[in-house]
Amino acid sequence: MKQEEHDYLRNFIAAALKEDIGDGDHTSLSTIPAGKMGEATLIVKEQGVLAGVAEALAVFAQVDSSLQVEVFISDGSNVKLGDVAFKVSGSIHGILAAERLVLNIMQRMSGIATATRRITQALEGTATRVLDTRKTTPLMRFLEKKAVALGGGTNHRFGLYDMILIKDNHVDYAGGIKQAVERANQYRTEQGKVIPIEVEVRNLDEVRQVLEVGGVERIMLDNFSVELLREAVAIIDGRYVTEASGGITEENAAAYAAAGVDYISMGALTHSVKSLDMSLKAKLSD
Repeated sequence: MKQEEHDYLRNFIAAALKEDIGDGDHTSLSTIPAGKMGEATLIVKEQGVLAGVAEALAVFAQVDSSLQVEVFISDGSNVKLGDVAFKVSGSIHGILAAERLVLNIMQRMSGIATATRRITQALEGTATRVLDTRKTTPLMRFLEKKAVALGGGTNHRFGLYDMILIKDNHVDYAGGIKQAVERANQYRTEQGKVIPIEVEVRNLDEVRQVLEVGGVERIMLDNFSVELLREAVAIIDGRYVTEASGGITEENAAAYAAAGVDYISMGALTHSVKSLDMSLKAKLSD
């Protein structure tokens, strides 16, 4: 992990613990004597893909560096009901302080990784890859996008700073595709930004406009039917990377891929996915 990513995770954990613990875990403090030792196991309660183990280790270490964690299943692994991902042992107060944050992170990330894995399996046999979007939980994007990657998906741009993505509103405000693309290229040159340009199109006429003006790396075909998408891909004919977006679900992903696009992007991977059920089961130390 890069230092910048390590610092971001550490700050995220600190803010999350402050939100949860406040001036103290008064339930644990009032019912369990200080210094009492115990252990807990992370038990998976349904089939899926495990994610968030690395983050769980960071949470435990930040809550109480004396906690010991033995990992049995690594991130990205397929898991089933009853699997034990890891065992943590040490101060009961520390374990309980970390419990909810660990579960919230792991359940969310594992749900995303599981959904992504199902999509990637549906796309097997095609050259199409699945992308995430910016439709993520505020301040948890770095975790959610990591979960997509663990599930076998590909990360789209992380934010507004690492790609120029000209969407329909940009086109309309700029006065048209030609104006938007030309200004984006001028900006990229003037600012010395080595970032790709992608432009969203809504119909075949806009596809042809992009082909005429050029100067982009990727074309996003938004809310195209499968039939129209196939026609658009034929018109583009490999000159640009293609991405289909809008209305793509787990049920129709394979059909969109069969139209020949390089990528399909799915906001549902992160904005409406079901968390994977798991629990942290406590036990007193012998």
